[in-house]
Amino acid sequence: MSFLEIMIISVGLAMDAFAVSIGSGTLSSMRDMRSKIRLAFHFGLFQFLMPVIGWFLGSTVQSYVEQFDHWIGFVLLSYIGIKMIYESFGNDHSARQNPSKGKSLVILSVATSIDALAVGFTLAMLSVNIWYPCIIIGIVTALLSITGIQLGEKLGVRFGKKMELLGGLVLIAIGVKILLEHIS
Repeated sequence: MSFLEIMIISVGLAMDAFAVSIGSGTLSSMRDMRSKIRLAFHFGLFQFLMPVIGWFLGSTVQSYVEQFDHWIGFVLLSYIGIKMIYESFGNDHSARQNPSKGKSLVILSVATSIDALAVGFTLAMLSVNIWYPCIIIGIVTALLSITGIQLGEKLGVRFGKKMELLGGLVLIAIGVKILLEHIS
C-alpha cells in the first residue's frame, strides 16, 4: 500500500473526527489549549487503536475469506461511506458541555473511530502490515482534529457536515478502487 493510499484512507477516516472537532471548537468550554490537545490526542489515539483491533480480528479469518476479501473491503468501506454521507444530512444536537472530558471524550473517541475498525479488518484481508498505516492514521486524525477545533472557533458549525460528506465519498471511492484492482 502506497503512502498516498494511506494518506487518502487517513483523511477519509479523520473526517468524522474533523467534523466533530469543528463543532467542539464552537463551544466556549473548548477555548483552553489543554482541552484542544486532549480532544485531538484521544481522537488520534482511538483512530490508531481501532484499525489495529480490526486487523487482528481480520488476520484470524484471512485464510477463510481470501477469495472474496476484495468484496468485503468494498462492502465495508462503502457501508461506512454511505453511513457517513447519510449522517452528514442529519441534525446532530450535541450537549454543550466540554467534550474533551470524561464520558463525552470516550464516547466521541469511539464514535469517530468505529469506521477505522472496519478499515483495519480490510487491511488484514489485503495482507497489509498494520503498524505504519495506523501510525499515519492516528497522526493525521490528531492534526486534523486540532485544525478542526481551531476552524470551529472561527467558522462555527457551518461546514462540519460537509466534511463528513466528503469523508464518506472518499471511503466509497477507496472501496471501489480495491474492488476494481482485484477484479481486473
